[in-house]
Amino acid sequence: MNDIFVVMSRLIHDMMNREVWVSESPQKIISLVPSQTELLYDLGLEEEVVGITKFCVHPYNWWRHKVRVGGTKQLNLLQIDKLQPDLIIANKEENTQEQIEALATRYPVWLSDINSFEDALRMIQSIGTLVNHSEEANGIIKLIVNGFSNLIKQFPNKRVAYFIWYQPWMCAGENTFIHQMLAKMGWDNVMPYPSRYPEVSLEYIKSLNPDLCLLSSEPFPFKEKQAEELRAALPESKILFVDGEMFSWYGSRMIKAAHYLESLLLDV
Repeated sequence: MNDIFVVMSRLIHDMMNREVWVSESPQKIISLVPSQTELLYDLGLEEEVVGITKFCVHPYNWWRHKVRVGGTKQLNLLQIDKLQPDLIIANKEENTQEQIEALATRYPVWLSDINSFEDALRMIQSIGTLVNHSEEANGIIKLIVNGFSNLIKQFPNKRVAYFIWYQPWMCAGENTFIHQMLAKMGWDNVMPYPSRYPEVSLEYIKSLNPDLCLLSSEPFPFKEKQAEELRAALPESKILFVDGEMFSWYGSRMIKAAHYLESLLLDV
């Protein structure tokens, strides 16, 4: 690292406690996580963001016009090299360790690590600081906190299985942001696993006797076919399709999530 770069940069720690030298004023940012891409937009950035993934669908105008650098787990490293970013914003879980390590040898890579509601708020504040939009980040955090503070938990609690994948069936476990969002609603996640996304059989799910089975819109786009399989195997459980972004996007989408979760509580 040359002396000029050090003088123009600041040493920060990301959410993995990695040391990263970041420009005082990043002007060529690549975001590798859809929820964090949306956050950058809501913080007020525009020209500074030069690259996003093909899954960064919000805002739609960015998805249409920004350079796409592949998928979250299949990045186009050559395309990233062409953009010569001065900051890459990624995530421990959504991006692969091998590709992140390769990028980190050439560019400043800031990693988030989100397991809780509090982690999400800390990420928003940290990225706001990274891109010199701390005031805007504080405003977003205030809206999120207020929204969830007004969310009245359901009682008696519903016992819930939250499905994220098909063939094999996979559910959100305890150590996930989704689990935290369910808890905010007063719903109990029936998955006792400490692992994040365990593979499960329908026989095992039936033994847990959930009141609700939630079929997420992402990462697997559940349809009526899968709902029919669940109804046949779990006739006592209610099957609901839910917006996965509202349960798993840990950024400014959480402002809308509070209202969405409240509407679910009223409907069930």
